[in-house]
Amino acid sequence: LIKAAIKCFGEYCREHGVDPGSRNFTIGYRTNIPVRVGLAGSSAIVTAVLRALMTFFDVQIPEEILPNLILSAERDELGISAGLQDRVIQVYEGVVFMDFQRAIMERSGHGRYERLAPTALPPLFVAYHDRLAEGTEIVHDELRSRFNRGEPAVIDAMDRLADLAQQARDLIIAGRGPEIGPLMDANFDLRATICPISEGHRALVAIGRRLGASVKFAGSGGAVIGAYDGDPDRLDQLRKAFAEFGAPLIIPEI
Repeated sequence: LIKAAIKCFGEYCREHGVDPGSRNFTIGYRTNIPVRVGLAGSSAIVTAVLRALMTFFDVQIPEEILPNLILSAERDELGISAGLQDRVIQVYEGVVFMDFQRAIMERSGHGRYERLAPTALPPLFVAYHDRLAEGTEIVHDELRSRFNRGEPAVIDAMDRLADLAQQARDLIIAGRGPEIGPLMDANFDLRATICPISEGHRALVAIGRRLGASVKFAGSGGAVIGAYDGDPDRLDQLRKAFAEFGAPLIIPEI
């Protein structure tokens, strides 16, 4: 991952006529992101490396372009099936609505990214289970193949997922962020119509829903994100129930 990020940085500099100089450097890293549970640990490493190189060599890469470069390091250099979403949020941080309509992508080479107010979100939690870890390629390779073949069920589901995101954005903009819970539930239910979901992964979702939270996958599997009403007692119940299943619960700082 680190070597791929360095290669992509060097190629970007050459293609854009940027001379970063010839200073040597050493890169090391440590991370506490759980491995292979859909919390974007690999792209976080690539993002951090590129940011470090940009700082070290005083090279500016436009914010809207940087996610493409991060994706290229994984997809083009290492053959990892992935999309832009994780990379966009790592670059922009906070809360971002992402519009990947084909016309926008073809016109500008990247999506339309809109920052939203974190204070407009409902109370959120993330729960993950290490034993449910699996590579993102397990899900995305087959799904991408089906999409490229034009499978109607997959094409329709993608359109509907995009519509759910648009509805959530509109609610957040309108100051009605606490109402996005049902859209999160609908997201997972729609996903389950086109992707195989293991019993363990279904259990992660079911635990939260049973206790009154709206829950969906955080990424490709192994971790879920949930919205609840902010009741401390409910959060304690959620934390205990997930812990009994072997899944730590954390409150993200956004």
